[in-house]
Amino acid sequence: MRTRPVLVYDGDCGFCTASVAVVRRWIRPRCDITARQWADLEALGVTPERAAYEALWITPDGRVHGGARAVAKLLASAGGGWAVAGAVLQVPPVRWVAHGVYRAIARNRHRLPGSTPSCALPGDRGP
Repeated sequence: MRTRPVLVYDGDCGFCTASVAVVRRWIRPRCDITARQWADLEALGVTPERAAYEALWITPDGRVHGGARAVAKLLASAGGGWAVAGAVLQVPPVRWVAHGVYRAIARNRHRLPGSTPSCALPGDRGP
């Protein structure tokens, strides 16, 4: 059984990989971080389609949080001021705005600095 949460991200996406590098260096969350391409998604309880759609935060007991909520959980795990930011991101109406911002970034990540053609999501479909 896992004892730490897991953050799953798109390892083929340059923007996502650069974002994870920033997270590791500056935020230092208390979790394991793995690219979806190398993760045992079945053991984590998620489908490949959902992992392709959004970043995922998977708790040791198997709860799955995606998108902006995954970011909020990641921040909360880091403690200090990051935890405050994570808590704020989970409170309506901030949560709703964060979700919209996350979706806009996810849909356009192939246009952002550090991106690659593989950053483009396959259509606008959800999990």
